[in-house]
Amino acid sequence: MRPIATSRAATGTETGKLAVWWVLASEVVIFGGLLASYVMFRLGHPEWADAAAVTNTQIGAFNTFVLLTSSLTAVLAHQAAERGDGKRAAMFLYITIGGAATFLGVKTYEWWYEISHGYTITSNGFWAFYYTAAGLHAFHVIAGAVIMAFVARDAAKGLQLHRVELIGIYWHFVDIVWIFLFPLLYIAK
Repeated sequence: MRPIATSRAATGTETGKLAVWWVLASEVVIFGGLLASYVMFRLGHPEWADAAAVTNTQIGAFNTFVLLTSSLTAVLAHQAAERGDGKRAAMFLYITIGGAATFLGVKTYEWWYEISHGYTITSNGFWAFYYTAAGLHAFHVIAGAVIMAFVARDAAKGLQLHRVELIGIYWHFVDIVWIFLFPLLYIAK
C-alpha cells in the first residue's frame, strides 16, 4: 500500500509523477538555454569547426549506443515493476546503472585524452561549451545512477515499485539530452 501523498491525484496525475515532470521542465529550461546559446555562438564562430573536429565521433557514437541501450533496460525494469516482479525490475535497474558507469568511464577516458592534448575548458569558446554541456550531462548521469540504486534496492524487496517508472522517466530525459549533445558536439564539424 502506498502512502496517500503518492497516490492522491488532484491533477489527475500521481504526485510523484507530477513532481518528476516539474523537475524535467526545469531541466529543459537549463539544457535548452545552454544548447541554444551554443548554437548561437557556433553560428557566429565558424572557427569552432576546427576545435569540434578534435572530438572523437566514434567515442560519442559508442556512448550514444550505451545510453540508448540503458534506456531499453529502464523500460524492461518498468515492465517488470508493472507485473509486480521487483527482483527482475531491480536486475534491469542494476544493468541500467552499469550502462551509466560505462558511459562515465568512456567519458572520463575521453576527457583525459583531450585535456592531456591541451584541449581544456579555457582553450576557446567551443571547449568551454563542450565541457560545460557534457559535464552538466555527466552530473545528471551520476545523479540518475545514484537515485536508481536506491530505487533498485527497494524494488528488489518488492517495495515502492511505482518509483521504477519515475526514475525511468528521468533516465529517458538524460538520454534525450545526449541525443541533442551528440550531433552538436561531435557530428557538426
